[in-house]
Amino acid sequence: MADIIESAGVVLAYGVAGFAVMALGYLALDLVTPRRLSSLIWTERNVGAAIVMSGQMIGVGLVVAAAINASEFQRGLGVGLVSTLIYGLAGVIVMTLVFALVGILTPGRMGATVLEDRDGRPHPAAWVQGAMYIATAVMLTAALS
Repeated sequence: MADIIESAGVVLAYGVAGFAVMALGYLALDLVTPRRLSSLIWTERNVGAAIVMSGQMIGVGLVVAAAINASEFQRGLGVGLVSTLIYGLAGVIVMTLVFALVGILTPGRMGATVLEDRDGRPHPAAWVQGAMYIATAVMLTAALS
């Protein structure tokens, strides 16, 4: 029984670390979009913003999962949590840089383009950007393997 309780505590600790990285990912995405994501998604029901944020959250989740697998847990829970946070933060930074780079390489301002919503239909760039987050995360998870 003690092993189960200890394992549950480890899961909880890694869950909190993962949530912290996801919150940082949300804040990073909010910084590179021209308007507040919370308002766009929950108030205005902007589908493009939801697609981009969903892609990013899936991507961050993949990176955090790989970071947990690659963590230094065998050297202790504290070191494992710190390495997970560092790897996760590195993933958020890379994904944010990819968003900025795609914005430079495409016409218009990417942050504004992906938020265009005409007649309830998102701009196709929202799907591309959401997929870019997931693809970037898959590459990062390979680096952590």
